[in-house]
Amino acid sequence: MFKKKQRQDQTQLWIATHELDAPRTLPFYNALDRVLDEMRFGDHVREWCSPYYKMSGPGYPGVDPEVYFKMLMVGFFEGITSERGIDLRCSDSCGIRTFLGYGLTEKTPTHATLGNIRRRLPEDVFEKVFDLLQKQLAEHDLLKGRHLGIDSSVIEANASLRELRHKKTQHKYRAYVKKLAEADGVDASDEHAVNRYDRKRKGKKLSNNDWEHPHDPDARIGRDKKGSTRMLYKAEHIVDLETNAIIGARILPGDEGDAEHPSDHLLESEMRTAAAVDSEEPDLPVKTLTGDMGYHSSREVHALQSEYGIIANIPDPILKRNLEKLTEEERESLEASRAYTKSEEGRKLQRKRAEYIERSFAHTLESGGMRRTTLRGTENIYKRYQVAAFCANMSLLLRTLFRIGTPKQCAAMGMKLVDFLFDLVFSKLRVVIFLGLSRFRIRDGIPRHGGFNGVTALSLPQCEFQP
Repeated sequence: MFKKKQRQDQTQLWIATHELDAPRTLPFYNALDRVLDEMRFGDHVREWCSPYYKMSGPGYPGVDPEVYFKMLMVGFFEGITSERGIDLRCSDSCGIRTFLGYGLTEKTPTHATLGNIRRRLPEDVFEKVFDLLQKQLAEHDLLKGRHLGIDSSVIEANASLRELRHKKTQHKYRAYVKKLAEADGVDASDEHAVNRYDRKRKGKKLSNNDWEHPHDPDARIGRDKKGSTRMLYKAEHIVDLETNAIIGARILPGDEGDAEHPSDHLLESEMRTAAAVDSEEPDLPVKTLTGDMGYHSSREVHALQSEYGIIANIPDPILKRNLEKLTEEERESLEASRAYTKSEEGRKLQRKRAEYIERSFAHTLESGGMRRTTLRGTENIYKRYQVAAFCANMSLLLRTLFRIGTPKQCAAMGMKLVDFLFDLVFSKLRVVIFLGLSRFRIRDGIPRHGGFNGVTALSLPQCEFQP
């Protein structure tokens, strides 16, 4: 029996503590909290952020920086893109409130507070948070540093092509298209006709040298994963091809080529990682750097092999390259790179690059909610992306320690456990029935035994009990 739930017109003024619903802890966030406590995450973060806060004096005390970074972790693992969505999720879930250290009667930080903290803290703090996990990865043998891979993927900016303005005249793009359509005899008041004209007009060209977005000047015009023209940024990863750990991550303009300064990114990433793991060497023992054809440049290949002693496993897109234009040293570096690319080990690393780096982008961009950003400006996106790369490495560490890397995977393991117990019980039941039936001897006629363990004789074949 049940009855319709009636809404209370007036809430109670006083509620006893024992009458409140106890917050339910989430297994995944419990495991995450244990790892963060072991690495003293909160102590390190508060130490790094203290110079940017006034620790004494009047005023309401600020939000604990540990809570801020934990809320960004929730956004990554829940696949929430915006800070407003993170605010709603954290305030709504009792389990996440427990993870943040907030009770049922406490108010969690709002999206405006998250934005203020992001603007207050410099990029250096976010880089230190990312580097903090490298030592834990090294201790669990998840950071080799011998064979690295590099690749990039696009991020859709929070900017629209309709709002583009010409850099010199400051004319809006929409007004510019309407003016061209009216000159060609198209009714400028008909929006659909203008859209059709803009799609099919000859000589259509949008150059980043001429056009920019007024609210996000750092965004660039380019092609997304589906081939559509949008405002973009570019994310670049350097990944350990033996463990799938992200060594370095940075945000680039959407129109920057892959072959521009990959060696600088590699050098910066390995020096930061070596400092984070307290290595005696100034950098990691990198042997190879694997990339696709977009990263090939004779200058970069020569710099990697001559200056850093790293084999460039990068295919040459030009099969019949004129080697006479190169110096003798550049020619030797290029020939060594070509030979290694065609070797069995080079092809094996190329297959790993296609698997591991794409997997890192799937974790950060697709599952982590970073494919389309709600922030604007390279600095803001870079800060958020450092936390996303930190969470991707944290997911790798959690899978090593607890066999779970995300909340969905934790829930799936619970369902697998239920299925396993269900199959186990019924397999035991089938064995018992089989052993019981083996004591019957099938014959023609009516069975002498009336039933067995609650199973009637009508549901069994005609058989005779044999003692």
